[in-house]
Amino acid sequence: MTKLELIEKISGTAGISKVAAGDALNAALEGITSALKKGQKVSLIGFGTFSVMKRKARVGRNPKTGDVIKIPACRAPKFSAGKELKTAVK
Repeated sequence: MTKLELIEKISGTAGISKVAAGDALNAALEGITSALKKGQKVSLIGFGTFSVMKRKARVGRNPKTGDVIKIPACRAPKFSAGKELKTAVK
């Protein structure tokens, strides 16, 4: 499902215009992104939890040349599905 398809689904389910649904989706995604940038967790009960994980620096290999490269430490987004989402997908 693409972002446009999700906006159409929200619009039809909520009975609002596609523009309003798009604005609402963008606002929700911006809120989640903003919280993750600050290192906060975002919990949506029944759906899941967005959080930030810290990855340590490590050594990897360039798959094309086989050369050893250093991969720096970084922060990466993480999503853990909630119980209801896991049950629905089974």
